[in-house]
Amino acid sequence: MIFVTVGAQMPFDRMLRIVDAWAGSKGRRDVFAQIGPNGWRPRHIDSEPFLSPQEFTRRIREADVIVSHAGMGSILSGLRAGKPILVFPRREAEGETRSDHQVATALRMAESGWLTAALDEDELCASLARIDDLPAPLRKIGEFGQSRLLETIRSFIQDDAGGSCTAADGDHQSPRGSICGGSEVL
Repeated sequence: MIFVTVGAQMPFDRMLRIVDAWAGSKGRRDVFAQIGPNGWRPRHIDSEPFLSPQEFTRRIREADVIVSHAGMGSILSGLRAGKPILVFPRREAEGETRSDHQVATALRMAESGWLTAALDEDELCASLARIDDLPAPLRKIGEFGQSRLLETIRSFIQDDAGGSCTAADGDHQSPRGSICGGSEVL
């Protein structure tokens, strides 16, 4: 089964129309899409605008391949399941998002071997043509952060446990100089 997801915040008809046309031309009946808040409905694939978190997780788990926008929630869900992921980033110029951050995400994740990225319509069509042969991620990721990250955070919290954040003109200054809840970051 191919699970297609566009997230829940904005429509992404451009991707859906390409996947729907591909599925129709190939006679693929094994495609299901979570299509988000849009008025356009696919003609060749089953779809629902929104899924419960449990249904979304079930669809990810049962999928052979995931086709997605380059949203981190969708990507991380696919990586936790160890599924091949094809991402097609939203574009600011197309009015699909407020910046091209998804392009940067797709490029970085593809360069690192975690997924396959299609950056334009032609690349998406070419990737769909070989959808059954897309590589799985390098490895599954855990439900929680990697141990090194967790150790770093734990160390920071323990080192700072003796101090506390105090209010100063609306900002909260820690003994280490960072602003808690503000824009500065250690």
